[in-house]
Amino acid sequence: MKTLYDVQEMLKKYGYINLFPDRLDAITFMQIELSKMLETGIFQKSDHDYLTARLILAREERIEKEKSETKN
Repeated sequence: MKTLYDVQEMLKKYGYINLFPDRLDAITFMQIELSKMLETGIFQKSDHDYLTARLILAREERIEKEKSETKN
């Protein structure tokens, strides 16, 4: 898993489908869903997929926020 698309595909396997047109909203949705998956026991904090997805989402969120700051 290396990209935001990979995270979306992983979440699809668990029935979570992202329909947000705004990329930052989509990233926030995926972060919330990952947290819920952790709470329900689908993932453990030490799971490689969970940790990788979190890092990818944090990176993408930072990039999107930097883009919006430069536009303003």
